[in-house]
Amino acid sequence: MSAIVSATDARRSRVRLLIVTMLFLVTTVNYADRATLSIAGPALSKELHLDPVAMGYVFSAFGWSYVIAQVPGGWLLDRFGSKWVYALSITIWSIFTVMQGWVGFLTGGAAIFALFALRFLVGLAEAPSFPANARIVAAWFPGNERGTASAFFNSGQYFATVIFAPLMGWIAHDYGWRNVFYVMGALGIIMGLVWIKTIYGPKDHPGINEAEFDYIREGGALVDMDAPKEGKTADAGPKWDHIRQLLSNRMMLGVYIGQYCINTLTYFFLTWFPVYLVKERGLSILQAGFVATLPALCGFIGGVLGGVISDDILRRTGSLTLARKIPIVGGMLLSMSIIACNYVDGQALVVGFMALAFFGKGIGALGWAVVSDTSPKEAGGVSGGLFNTFGNLSSISTPIIIGYILAATGSFNGALVFVGANALVAAIAYLFIVGEIKRVQLKAA
Repeated sequence: MSAIVSATDARRSRVRLLIVTMLFLVTTVNYADRATLSIAGPALSKELHLDPVAMGYVFSAFGWSYVIAQVPGGWLLDRFGSKWVYALSITIWSIFTVMQGWVGFLTGGAAIFALFALRFLVGLAEAPSFPANARIVAAWFPGNERGTASAFFNSGQYFATVIFAPLMGWIAHDYGWRNVFYVMGALGIIMGLVWIKTIYGPKDHPGINEAEFDYIREGGALVDMDAPKEGKTADAGPKWDHIRQLLSNRMMLGVYIGQYCINTLTYFFLTWFPVYLVKERGLSILQAGFVATLPALCGFIGGVLGGVISDDILRRTGSLTLARKIPIVGGMLLSMSIIACNYVDGQALVVGFMALAFFGKGIGALGWAVVSDTSPKEAGGVSGGLFNTFGNLSSISTPIIIGYILAATGSFNGALVFVGANALVAAIAYLFIVGEIKRVQLKAA
């Protein structure tokens, strides 16, 4: 995190480091809660007699509601601010995570329906999380630190696996899959309480001094994004025309396509990867939990490194376009190494290629930095919501498509080709569709 802090001004407080650390911790818990089903999945699917297609649909339940709620969640953020909307989001998704453990007391179709419904509700509650992350980074960080800050909070998705996959695997193995949901849900509730005590806007934080405030404001941080506005009316907030303008912007459409493809890798890892290790590579669920940590650790390292590289390129060249595109395109091309797993037999080689692929995915996962760079001030939440809507369509399609590939072929080979092809499309989108990366200027309706 030292790259975020300028060493030239000792008088400057460093409250923004606390803020981005909280974003990282909450994102880690967020992704750990998403991954609970993948860790519990092998034992759960056996107990509930779920075939691959049925499991694919259950895995997708989170994605349906998560996508549907993105724009409404972004509107809530723009209307009511990040702190309290996010606090409610954390608490509610954690309660629904706990409730998934109760599915084990049901049988047959009722258990399957309850599991799908609870995953659906988790997705609904989590919808504001990443648009809120982007809004908070835009409010707290100047442009030359935004890539590192965004990459750092986004790397929580990999750190979640590093820390919690072994823990959840051990809990599922020794205490049963239901306890995975109980433990992770309780942790989320605690995190929600910590969030309320630590998160404020730049103008309201008791720990920020004038030097830091002036530094981030002069660097382009949107410090008054959530500040109370005089004469605020019930219809304040983003307008439908803002959505139309964002959807008609070629740069944003290219970013949306790229994020859909990048997230295909994410949701393979969050849903089918532990199942791949157990059923295709013969590991136990406990072994799978530990083995999954190496690709995740490489993704975490790549994620932080991608942000540092991006901000360094920005400082050297002054070009936001080069600074964001070079790591994204290079990382996505490296992620195609996942296909090589089809051509090796040894477990060490399989894990090595997976680790390389997720290292590349981490380097290229700068989409949220791009959102912070490009979102209009008056519609930052909605812009992040649209971005996450398109990106997380893959949370629906990826588990279902892979489920059908497995049912048709009995092998993960086609699934890995599908994932690798999406990485290629993401690189193409940023190279040929996105164009110059700059903040969108909305026109008055």
